[in-house]
Amino acid sequence: MFTGIVEEIGKIVAIEKSEGNVNLKISAEMTPELKIDQSVSHNGVCLTVVSIEDNTYTVTAVQETLNKTNIGNLKKGDSVNLERGMKLGARLDGHIVQGHVDQTATCTEVKETEGSWLFTFEYDPRIGNLTIEKGSITVNGVSLTVVNSKATEFSVAIIPYTYEHTNFKDLQEGDTVNLEFDVIGKYVKRITELS
Repeated sequence: MFTGIVEEIGKIVAIEKSEGNVNLKISAEMTPELKIDQSVSHNGVCLTVVSIEDNTYTVTAVQETLNKTNIGNLKKGDSVNLERGMKLGARLDGHIVQGHVDQTATCTEVKETEGSWLFTFEYDPRIGNLTIEKGSITVNGVSLTVVNSKATEFSVAIIPYTYEHTNFKDLQEGDTVNLEFDVIGKYVKRITELS
């Protein structure tokens, strides 16, 4: 479990394909504090640390992850939002995030608005996910509040701190992002469908 509060931006230093899997080698300041078998959120995708060497660590993404997320689009030199699992008894500063991406979306607009940025994303509603105004959404592992919720798109407002301390500063129109919809909303939607 995660909170959607990004701890650090890591850099992809190497990508190695192994059969249907992809191994990502990541440089991050948190590396000395990691251990093998630990779960770390990478752009909102929960991946397991499989090796550690100096200031880099490696995680493996299987085909299912590559099919449903933007992990397979990453290239050497790309930045990635990182968060370690939450500690029981600690503050939940974002919202409950599982690290299980529901689907991807496309960034359709980036608009600077007097000291902040408004990012708009379009997604396929046929998969069954939805947003609500003022509800929670996780975009590339970042816990955010939805504004301008529509059937196929939504926007989020990004403050300067979030812009500088996540890979939102690298996002451009046309880029693919990972979405994890609010887990409580998903349960409520499923219960009403079964009623």
